Amino acid sequence: MLASTFITMQDNSAHGEDSFLSKDLGNGEFLDVVLDGVTGHGGEQASTELRDALDAAEFNNAEDVVKLLTEMNADFYSVGSGRFLLTTVSAVLGRGDKLQVITAGDSPVFLINKDGHQRLSGNAGGFLHVGVARAIGASENLGEPAQVEATPSAGDKLLLATDGITDNMSIEELANVIRNAATPDEAAATIEQTIQERLQEGRVPETLGVRFRYDDRTGIIRFF
Repeated sequence: MLASTFITMQDNSAHGEDSFLSKDLGNGEFLDVVLDGVTGHGGEQASTELRDALDAAEFNNAEDVVKLLTEMNADFYSVGSGRFLLTTVSAVLGRGDKLQVITAGDSPVFLINKDGHQRLSGNAGGFLHVGVARAIGASENLGEPAQVEATPSAGDKLLLATDGITDNMSIEELANVIRNAATPDEAAATIEQTIQERLQEGRVPETLGVRFRYDDRTGIIRFF
């Protein structure tokens, strides 16, 4: 796996239901995860418990991640019957020269380079009900999580984000900020400043719906 640097960013002041994990697996390999707990449905407990389970497990490939998600889905459903203990999850496992992306829900994953950006998984700028049907804990049998592989090149940049970020900045804005930043820290600072300014105004660009959406926001930015 290519050498990389990263930053995590989170503001959980709206509901306290987002979680994240960025785990160093050695030799440049990693596991990056963002989790968006479903508000009013035990989201904080679900996202925290799933994060801890992902942190404790060992993964060789995407199938290992899917197996754990399936097991956690069964546990959550047995307690919450599809109404409680619900969270979305987007994970990127960096193994060998590949990025293996696994998503249940709507938090998007983007690969960004000097020529453009590619949505690897999830939906940008969609409200949470779009992804709830595929959330962990929502159904007795977990629908097949979306999976995709990509091969990063030196200079590529990776973004995982919950909708507290993507509902208030377009992917074009996010990609432009990240593409032009010298470091992940610089990119995160610019994103946070932009969102804070929009929060104060209560407005976002018309293409995002005009009204600012106050929600937990979590992101991981990784530069290769």
